[in-house]
Amino acid sequence: MSNRESSGGKPAKRLLQGAVILGLAAILSKVLGTIQKIPLQNIAGDGVFGIYNAVYPLYTFLLVLATAGIPIAVSKFVSEEVAAGREQGARSILRLANRLMAGIGIAGFLLLYGGAETLAAWIGNDQTASAIRSISFAMLFMPVTAALRGYFQGQHNMFPTAVSQVVEQFVRVGVMITLLLVLVGRGASDAAIAAGATFGSTAGAAAALAAALLFWRTHIRRQGLVRTGSAAVEGERSLPLLRRFVAYAVPVCLGAAVLPLLTLVDTFTMPRLLNMSGMDKHASMAEFGLYNHGLPLVQLVSMIATSISVVLIPAITEARSRGDEASIRRTAGMFLRFGWLIGLAASVGLAVLAKPLNIMLYTDSAGSGVMAILACTAAFGVLQIISGTLLQGLGAERAPVYHLLVAVAVKIGLNLALMPLWGIHGAAVAAVAAYATAAALNCIRLRRMLPTRLAWGRDAAKPAAAAALMAAGLAAWLGAAALALAALPAAPPERAAQTAVALSAVALGGVIYAAALLRARAVTAAELAALPKHGPKLISLLRKLRILPHEERNRFQ
Repeated sequence: MSNRESSGGKPAKRLLQGAVILGLAAILSKVLGTIQKIPLQNIAGDGVFGIYNAVYPLYTFLLVLATAGIPIAVSKFVSEEVAAGREQGARSILRLANRLMAGIGIAGFLLLYGGAETLAAWIGNDQTASAIRSISFAMLFMPVTAALRGYFQGQHNMFPTAVSQVVEQFVRVGVMITLLLVLVGRGASDAAIAAGATFGSTAGAAAALAAALLFWRTHIRRQGLVRTGSAAVEGERSLPLLRRFVAYAVPVCLGAAVLPLLTLVDTFTMPRLLNMSGMDKHASMAEFGLYNHGLPLVQLVSMIATSISVVLIPAITEARSRGDEASIRRTAGMFLRFGWLIGLAASVGLAVLAKPLNIMLYTDSAGSGVMAILACTAAFGVLQIISGTLLQGLGAERAPVYHLLVAVAVKIGLNLALMPLWGIHGAAVAAVAAYATAAALNCIRLRRMLPTRLAWGRDAAKPAAAAALMAAGLAAWLGAAALALAALPAAPPERAAQTAVALSAVALGGVIYAAALLRARAVTAAELAALPKHGPKLISLLRKLRILPHEERNRFQ
């Protein structure tokens, strides 16, 4: 191997390792951020849960709007400076980004803290004001943290970003649960308890900034960097650099803010519509909390889809650079189909098992009907994520954003139309319709860009039959479990019993669904063989168990 090859391999290997580290940290952070809602509801109840879920999307939307494009822009410009050997230029970019982000953070803090009462009035519930003020302090920390993360990413060092993300989530969850226990123990009001829960985000943001600053301190010590150059020269570069910086970051921020906007619709419509139906502010927040029971499980499924889609853009981009249209169609079709198979199984399973899962996670069965309806968003959400990623890889970056904006309009319109009729069940139906709209629009655009024939038997009918068989098996299992529990001489604690039922049913449903897909050849041996390392061994085992046929005919029927 030549020196050039050796030196070229090291950056590639480092980038791959960094991507893996960052991906694992993102998954861990998302899992922690999702499952922390379960102890929140268990400790504080649906009233506090509703307040939290009304306020947190507002914070998330502003945070994404303020910071989504910053790490990318800083990373891009820093990497350019580093590649040119201008480390001082890279530090100048970071200083400029820090000033910009500090200003944005202060503006965000003032908007949330000073406008808490107004925002609470827009939400339609004054109990949310304290929680809005509590979470507003996080805006003082997170934007600067985003700039530091971008700097290290531009240095091809993903470790500081990964560590700060994980530290943020652990501190956030730890502080939130501690404050919940203390405030609930003291008999505090729902508004005060919710403010304690949202303060966890502020503590997590401060911890993330502290972790990033520790890495920065270590970095400058190792580099032995001493600031050089005049302030006048730096000032001459600042204005044009700021223009480039903003021009690059703003479109990314706007695009990334659309998905949180879909959740924010519920914050500004549901409490008001519930109040208009005759509920008082406490009842409306409790009802909003019930609506949010099913969302963490759906978000976990979406997280799996997001993790899968990470590998899509490089694969599609590489195939486009080779002009290999057949490979693009093959890759797109495979990922869309597997995404649909995963999402369909999740939706049907979560819908059928809504009641035992609800009791397992949230102590009782209240809201199980809404949970079952929201489960249907899993299939369309997975399809929307994967199809949107494919469009981005094909160069249609704006299309998924426009389609999500249409979905937002659908969600608003159906919330207004259906909630007066069906309450939170109407909002759940609106959510399903919104995600289905975004997924359908993405797939229509993909079909135009990649003309291909859909194999209805394999891609639609066979998975639907497998899902129906799984649903029947789960329903039978639930019926048998109910009879078995009733026959016991002493009834076990309901939550423990339903936890056992739910977990065993999840395992059984997975086996039934996978076996049905394999027997129907909806998933082929060739596709299983493509799985890294264990594909051939899995095929051999499945054939021994007579789950996978030994011969495959009409593979593409």
